[in-house]
Amino acid sequence: MKLFFRIIFKIFLMLTILAGCATTEEIKETDSDELLNQGIAFIEEGQYDRAIAYFNKAIEINPRFADAYTGRGLAYEYKGQHDKAISDFNKAIEINPSNAEPYYSRGLTYFRKGQYDKAISDFNKAIEINPRFALAYYNRGLAYAKGKGQHDKAISDFNKAIEINPRDAKAYFGKGVAYGEKHQYDKAISDYNKAIEINPRDAEAYNNKAWLLATCRDAIYRDGAKAVELAKKAVELDANASMLDTLAAAYAEVGKFDDAITTQEKAIELLKKEGKPTPVIDQFIESLKSYKAHKPWREK
Repeated sequence: MKLFFRIIFKIFLMLTILAGCATTEEIKETDSDELLNQGIAFIEEGQYDRAIAYFNKAIEINPRFADAYTGRGLAYEYKGQHDKAISDFNKAIEINPSNAEPYYSRGLTYFRKGQYDKAISDFNKAIEINPRFALAYYNRGLAYAKGKGQHDKAISDFNKAIEINPRDAKAYFGKGVAYGEKHQYDKAISDYNKAIEINPRDAEAYNNKAWLLATCRDAIYRDGAKAVELAKKAVELDANASMLDTLAAAYAEVGKFDDAITTQEKAIELLKKEGKPTPVIDQFIESLKSYKAHKPWREK
């Protein structure tokens, strides 16, 4: 189980996919446990095809090796082959229905497919088996918030994840987003602050707090100078279109409309290069029009 927790944590940290493959004939190991460990190591390196080859060999040696099916399912999931991943998680559950890991992993796959009810059902089962499964609470919270709009349930799950792991910056960030959706901005800011305290390189926490301080419709929460400071930090950590969009809004809030226009144009150009859909680009263009009219942006 510990080995698979290592993999699950890696899913949020993988930044590069390394090329590589291995055929069954090249694999010399005959011990299924060692093949499993090798497969896990290749997943952690981003070499998913090689991982699959090792899991295949482990399953060939031991067709009832549930962990090998779970490992192969994770490799398929990272490759974006969701249906193959679900098939392997199903097999792992069939072999060992008392293991929380494949339920959790299948829940992640359903979440990525936008099948939130199925995701929640699998996270429920994982938690039933392992009531201290912090990541299952966290991801169920995401499913409640993103898929169902049930922010109170999401907050409850994020709080449970934090109870189990008080240093879970992602759970604080998720809770901040949920409180923002509920217009409880003081609580949202507090949770973003905690996420940043735990992880000073959390670009999204800087970005979301900056956005709130720059665009909140309630004037008592706006602080343009602080928003610029936070947005610059977010861009320093991750100069993507979303971060630039926030920096532009912060510049507009302090009356630096020329900087806002230039920054927003950069954000739009990035979106176009990335091939983002027209509705997303149109939202950024709408903000740009506001800055050209010397009007700061207000969250709707």
